Amino acid sequence: MGTGTSYGIPMVGCDCAVCRSKDPRDHRLRTSTLIRAGKTVVLLDTPPDFRQQCLTYGIRELDAVFISHAHADHIFGFDDLRPLTRRRAEPLPVYATPGTASEMRKIFAYLGVPPLPGTSLARVKLHGVDEPVQVGDLLATPLPVRHGRAAMAGWKFQPVAPEAAPRRTEPPSACIISDCKAIPPETIALCKHTDLLVLDALRDEPHPTHMNIAEALAAIAAIGPRQALLTHLCHALGHAELCARLPSGVSVAYDGLSLAI
Repeated sequence: MGTGTSYGIPMVGCDCAVCRSKDPRDHRLRTSTLIRAGKTVVLLDTPPDFRQQCLTYGIRELDAVFISHAHADHIFGFDDLRPLTRRRAEPLPVYATPGTASEMRKIFAYLGVPPLPGTSLARVKLHGVDEPVQVGDLLATPLPVRHGRAAMAGWKFQPVAPEAAPRRTEPPSACIISDCKAIPPETIALCKHTDLLVLDALRDEPHPTHMNIAEALAAIAAIGPRQALLTHLCHALGHAELCARLPSGVSVAYDGLSLAI
């Protein structure tokens, strides 16, 4: 639902070619992804554009929210979960690594505090986890990566087969790592040969906390996904121009892209 860097595209006050582009694929909200498996619907990250994304894509209910890390462009739409949580009998489960969960409790100090009479807060239950989590028809596994000082984790999502259904092969998977400078070997192993890898690729020039295009392509080659998408793109990269120079099996994510695996 969003594929842009923390500034979003177009960037405020910028008149570059990408910010002025008429190609809708160059208009990038802050990063988030909606995942469906069977009857289960979960969200990865609540960026500042989350309310707009809900309205654009008709999001009316969620079974859980997963958070990659506590940077503003990934969590500052968290309070816009309020109308979704009001329709639930139980608080909405939110999952993050223990480090990210700790940061979120500092940023959103109201978590776990009852609202004042006549007011409302997002009714959520925040879980700090470092092991796979099952939510309905979906299994989610944290993918620790390095991203500056952040306790950053991508997430691997897989459908869960019913108990009665024989499993002859590994279920399909999608690994989403939106912010990353380096991927440790143990996370490479978790992602190996995934059906879909969505990976940070900020720009061509090196950056201290994000992968550039060359680094992302090297990581994709090491993981060997069936399909790869580049995301978290800044305004230095136009969609059409970047697509034209990528190798087979690698393309550029854009807001509104929907894939089935």
